Amino acid sequence: MASATLQQLDRVFGALADPTRRAILARLASGEATVNELVAPFELSQPTISKHLKVLERAGLVSRGREAQFRPVRLQAAALAGAAQWLGGYRRFWEESLDQLDEYVKDMKRKERRRERK
Repeated sequence: MASATLQQLDRVFGALADPTRRAILARLASGEATVNELVAPFELSQPTISKHLKVLERAGLVSRGREAQFRPVRLQAAALAGAAQWLGGYRRFWEESLDQLDEYVKDMKRKERRRERK
């Protein structure tokens, strides 16, 4: 992976590490919102939410528009695709590990049944 791609991935995961930012993204998944609308469900100040939005913006997860006095914040889900792709690379590992665990459990149950019959 190229250095720029890894830096972007770091920014995305860094942004997703905070529960407030994840909650903001969840809200934006249902549609754009103003900063004031995003502040409402949190016990945080508008400047604090704005700081969270800047982190999300740098990660490419949100964009801010300008329509007269209305400045909507929008989810930019494309940045999540890169993170999902990176995580997907580990899917095979986890599936194989779970398959091995399943076989181990089945083997242990077979051995236990044999002992019980004796």
